[in-house]
Amino acid sequence: MTEVELDQAQSWLAKQDLEKIGVDNLNPLTDEVISRQATINIGTIGHVAHGKSTLVKAFSGVHTVKFKRELERNITIKLGYANAKIYRCSNPECPRPGCYRSAGSSTPDRFPCERANCGGEFTCVRHVSFVDCPGHDILMATMLNGAAVMDAAFLLVAANEPCPQPQTSEHLAAVEIMQLKHLMILQNKVDIIKESQARENYEQIAGFVQGTVAENAPKNNNLPIFMINFQLICEYLCKKIPVPVRDFKSPARLIIIRSFDVNKPGSEVENLKGGVAGGTLTKGILRVGQEIEVRPGIVSKTATGQLQCRPIFSRIDSLFAEKNQLEYAVPGGLIGVGTKIDPTLCRGDRLVGHILGAVGSLPDIFIEIEISFYLLRRLLGVRTEGKKKGAKVQKLVKEETLLVNIGSLSTGGRVTAVKGDAAKVRLNDPICTEVGEKIAMSRRFEKSWRLIGWGTIRKGTTVEPIKN
Repeated sequence: MTEVELDQAQSWLAKQDLEKIGVDNLNPLTDEVISRQATINIGTIGHVAHGKSTLVKAFSGVHTVKFKRELERNITIKLGYANAKIYRCSNPECPRPGCYRSAGSSTPDRFPCERANCGGEFTCVRHVSFVDCPGHDILMATMLNGAAVMDAAFLLVAANEPCPQPQTSEHLAAVEIMQLKHLMILQNKVDIIKESQARENYEQIAGFVQGTVAENAPKNNNLPIFMINFQLICEYLCKKIPVPVRDFKSPARLIIIRSFDVNKPGSEVENLKGGVAGGTLTKGILRVGQEIEVRPGIVSKTATGQLQCRPIFSRIDSLFAEKNQLEYAVPGGLIGVGTKIDPTLCRGDRLVGHILGAVGSLPDIFIEIEISFYLLRRLLGVRTEGKKKGAKVQKLVKEETLLVNIGSLSTGGRVTAVKGDAAKVRLNDPICTEVGEKIAMSRRFEKSWRLIGWGTIRKGTTVEPIKN
């Protein structure tokens, strides 16, 4: 860990002791939990260059654009992630919304209010993870992976462009598919247009979201660069987004959305570290030292072409929420799980779409699924001239290839049978999932995958994992 053992395991944060507090007493707002780990996932969605990454940086101080290709092009390509604490002043007389503010994940849980003669203390009341989604049309599959772990979302709309832009409508449809009910619409970049243009854009937004899940969502002007209306968003996060109900007692299950090899080139063999899996727990608790299983694991084919899956078994070496060291991790929020897995298996997001959890508790591995589906009436995410509507979505056709998103997995799928609103899809990659899981379907259109509908898994053909 070094750096003086991470400042003696960050002594300014609450100490975690699961044996002392007990699983029965845990909840998403327990002080010793939110001191170190986020427990709510907030997505930032919308068209490219509408200010999603800038908003996340304003909240957390973390610039989510980190990779070389992203920095060169100044766009988000992979899923970005950052944590932030939301604080409220303990003085009830402190005027709103100034009594709210945010800070980075490693900030102390209490510190004095900056308002003159206030006398109150800013106290951590929420700890959230931001899932920063790319806005480019060719990265729609990545956005859908991020939507799988969201509890709520901010839809950003730039006021200097007509609304809706292609990916504004496509992203909104995606979160509707994922049954995300808690949204806030942020009208960005109002500082670079006239007031009359801002009002016109606001009316466009209101008309666009009519009849959607975002119809009654709060709408707010937002300038993250200048921190204008920022405290109001912090207040909304605390008052309008309910704390999700979490299951702490079931066997742990984590959706992997990123995976890494953290070893630098030239590292000595004795200094090598195991691979790291990043994601969010949907249920249960992970502990340092716990035995874990990853499914589907290592996928290969026999000499006869038969598919086989060998789950990966390992042990948790460390748990982190950004730079905060954890003794245990609970559902909600993005965490990093340091393991003893061969780092080459985790390099370059190779475990994305896999499920990590308690040994023997993970669901079946499917290679073919039968779904009941619903198609959108018109194609979203494609630019049209004037007020022309997008092209109609054609019916599914036998033998056509779709892009299927299940959880955090994006894979190709061949339609092998269609009847009414039911279809059978043969997947290119096996998936660890269960009956009742939601899926999103995309079709190739002018060199890009476009969202065409969604479905629910009814049953399927499973692969028996190799256990020896």
